Amino acid sequence: MAWTWRFEAADGTEVAPAVEPEEFTTQGDAESWIGEVWKELLDGGAEKVTLFEDESEIYVMSLRAAAEA
Repeated sequence: MAWTWRFEAADGTEVAPAVEPEEFTTQGDAESWIGEVWKELLDGGAEKVTLFEDESEIYVMSLRAAAEA
């Protein structure tokens, strides 16, 4: 089982992340990583991220909303 992130610009196009992620073995590891680097990802052009477990979409999160909170 692998947990991965997809990174998207504001218009929904996929973008390369400013910080290259690893492949995570748990959801907690994936979420901890995003919590550490989300500002760098946002600065690099990613507006939202989607978490996947293998091929299944788990949720979508706005990095812009996190910055405004």
